[in-house]
Amino acid sequence: MAYRTAQEGLTNARKHAPGQPVTLGLGFEPGHVTVSVTNPLLPAGAEAPLAATGAGAGLIGLKERAALVGGTLEAGPADGTWRIDLTIPS
Repeated sequence: MAYRTAQEGLTNARKHAPGQPVTLGLGFEPGHVTVSVTNPLLPAGAEAPLAATGAGAGLIGLKERAALVGGTLEAGPADGTWRIDLTIPS
């Protein structure tokens, strides 16, 4: 689950914000594991030629899988960045 979330986050950053830096975080706390992927949003009008590729169900599927194991996955824009935050029991 953690690997797949990191993979999806990096893929989405490449597709929707090409050339922008990406921060990948991995945390191990007592009782849970966290994964975060953050990248700046593209400026208005910037091109993202790969944005229309793929089926568009990656984040939905990850949210469903996180819930099945008792975790959470949140994704969306925040303060000029796009964030994916996963928390799952260890």
